[in-house]
Amino acid sequence: MSPNSGDSSAASTGGATAPPPAPLIPGLPDDVAELCLLHLPFPHRPLARSVSSSWNRTLKTLKSLNHPYLFVLSSRHDRTRRLNFHAFDPRSAEWLPLPPPPPPFAGAAPIYPSASTAVGLREKGEIFLLGGMGADTGEVFDDVASYSVSTNSWSVRRPMRAKRSFFSAGAVGGRVVAAGGGEAADSTAVELYEPETGRWIPAVGMRCGMARYDAAVIGTKMFVNEGWSWPFTFSPRGEVYDAERDIWEEMSIGLREGWTGVSMVVGSTLFVVSEYGEGRLKVYDPTSDTWKLVAGSGVPSEVRKPYAVSGAEEGRVYIVGKGLNVGVGTLAKEDGKGWRVQWELVKGPKSFEDLAPCSTQVLYG
Repeated sequence: MSPNSGDSSAASTGGATAPPPAPLIPGLPDDVAELCLLHLPFPHRPLARSVSSSWNRTLKTLKSLNHPYLFVLSSRHDRTRRLNFHAFDPRSAEWLPLPPPPPPFAGAAPIYPSASTAVGLREKGEIFLLGGMGADTGEVFDDVASYSVSTNSWSVRRPMRAKRSFFSAGAVGGRVVAAGGGEAADSTAVELYEPETGRWIPAVGMRCGMARYDAAVIGTKMFVNEGWSWPFTFSPRGEVYDAERDIWEEMSIGLREGWTGVSMVVGSTLFVVSEYGEGRLKVYDPTSDTWKLVAGSGVPSEVRKPYAVSGAEEGRVYIVGKGLNVGVGTLAKEDGKGWRVQWELVKGPKSFEDLAPCSTQVLYG
């Protein structure tokens, strides 16, 4: 090889060399520019990807570094009772307005939070809104819509096989489970939605229909509890769906008897915030089939019922109340002393005063 062989390419083009790639953001090193794009709120990222091919490639690469957001569906107590949709950023304590869901959900907020059920598929970055009952007409829906974090938009999905209200739903193994709440003759029916195929398929039915639901998913099992209602005039029922075996089993006595509020899961641990008293957290111990109080105070008094709750993998719980005041709880497990929670209050904006939460989901965006 001759000493000048390395210049042969440049010589063949008349000595021209390829220009250096343009910086992501002029005047900034690319590593600093990437940090700027990383902190761009997710609703603006679809538009940012259209700025240039380099921004598009960079934002796709940064997808794995996304941060948790709390997505909240709420209803306004006015004549329209429309559903509102916002995302809460825990880092900045700011609220981001998001597009409202499509009809019939947009103009028919649920009569109660459990009437229309929202399910989050964290691994897919989607929220599914299922069924429910019109606030004014009493009509029961089989409609399904999904929200995608990556596109900040809603899509209409294939309807459920049955119209449902006051039912239970959860995300198990990448599929959506809708259980109970169907028409009178079919109140125990269960069906599964497969996002990849867009199909609803039947599953084994529940052992009995229940009047009021709360649900939690741990691993491949969905726990459905009828829930206590003040003043605790009857003993609740509970069932457990094993998705791997497609069977329903009776819930253990200790688990269902102590399930006195709305539930959230952190990792593989089940918590509830009690619907009575000062809103203390309880944690379930499967070894002893008992519930234990979490040390620390109850939910901040400014967070008033109805509660909508979510747990996050990083040891946080979020309790949203009227006016979208948020109690952010940080959990810690003390050696030999069980769990402890420390609360921080984030007040909702003045314009949220008449909003009541219907459901919350933690997704990454």
